[in-house]
Amino acid sequence: MSLNKAPKNNVFYRNQNWYYPMIEKGEGIYLYDADGNKYIDGCAGSAVANIGHGNKEIAAFTKEHMERIAFIHLSRWTVDSIEKCAQKVAQWAPGDLNHVYFVSGGSESTETAMKMARQYFVERDGNKSTKWKVISKWNSFHGNTIGSLSMTGITGRRKIYDPMLINMPKIEQFYHYRNPWGCETLEETSIKAAEALEIEILRQGADNIAAFITEPVVGSAAPGVHPDKVYFKMVREICDKYDVLLIIDEVMAGFGRTGKKFAIEHFDIIPDIVTCAKGMSCGYTPIGATICTDKVFDTIMVNGSGHFVHGHTYAGNPLSAGIANKVIEIMEREGYVENAAKQGAYLIEKMQDLYKYPIVGEIRGKGLMIGLEFVKDQDTKEPFDVKENIKGVLTNKCLEEGLVIYPGGGSVDGVRGDHCLIAPPVNITKEEVDLLFDKLEAGIKKTCEEMI
Repeated sequence: MSLNKAPKNNVFYRNQNWYYPMIEKGEGIYLYDADGNKYIDGCAGSAVANIGHGNKEIAAFTKEHMERIAFIHLSRWTVDSIEKCAQKVAQWAPGDLNHVYFVSGGSESTETAMKMARQYFVERDGNKSTKWKVISKWNSFHGNTIGSLSMTGITGRRKIYDPMLINMPKIEQFYHYRNPWGCETLEETSIKAAEALEIEILRQGADNIAAFITEPVVGSAAPGVHPDKVYFKMVREICDKYDVLLIIDEVMAGFGRTGKKFAIEHFDIIPDIVTCAKGMSCGYTPIGATICTDKVFDTIMVNGSGHFVHGHTYAGNPLSAGIANKVIEIMEREGYVENAAKQGAYLIEKMQDLYKYPIVGEIRGKGLMIGLEFVKDQDTKEPFDVKENIKGVLTNKCLEEGLVIYPGGGSVDGVRGDHCLIAPPVNITKEEVDLLFDKLEAGIKKTCEEMI
């Protein structure tokens, strides 16, 4: 039975069991509610508001652009802001990822990548091509549309809709803390996780596999989890060996969040397709993109039919493209990618002191994309029972301290497992990091006192 805590109005809220404070304004890394409370947005919403709230330069630009042109349909027209944004995104992307297909968000970008991979093989090999499946992983999140949810490896998100989903194959994640192989080092886990891809390709038949999709640093499914460099070196070689496209999901990690323009740069390989959204506009407008290499683009659009059988009304919206381009311009000018690397390293170092609290199992991440996993026993890694709702208790204790975190669960077995993501705006200062840490520690301490 619902707790009916949500405000009683006409909004279909996401969770009727949560009380929603009224936010009146955002400024920098802070949110202010109607009761006068001030919160550090320690997760930038959901790793979205990466340059903070209330940016007046973006507001002024938006007004000017909206008065000039707010909408055209990209099937018939183009606008300078669309072309400038695509050029800037391609410049930020590694290698020859030169072609940018705009959409409205992350789920659309991963679903677009799935369709792009399928059409690539149809254009190259003809309509009889059997390559259509996309291998993904457990403990992964790729979106909530039917196609993207079919690739998602969070069982809790899938159960209700399971009869409607495509049965895409899944392999184990490079989740060293809970790796199923008994590996003692991250490198060993990474090798085993990469080998699992080859095993699954052979099991399914390479002729049936169009692509493999993976996050470079895991987001909400297992925050902060990432592999050793050897993983992506092996994966790139395996994909090439079996004629499989490599899709890197950067919806959460992309655009500076991990201290690189794109998180895949930490691993020195070039994928065939990259999906992105969130930090592309930092929440100032809904936008995402699917970026592909010359090989993929040319096969479909130059040497093939020249028509990508896909589209959305707001794909390539000129206002959103203009805003995203302005956001990226500000990030470049202010050095926010470098700041994410610097402040992230500082925060992770400070967080090592949190292991003194018995519920802290692992701290991991890159840049300002940091995950904390909570356990009942540090030695055995035993998770808390779901009924204890550690993630919910911690969320509320942190809110009492004036800190917003991004809680999650199910990372152990699809049901058990409590964790949170710490991903503040990438323009956070050292002094603000210190304040964030103090509030987080106070929240963890209060949680221990109540639950243990």
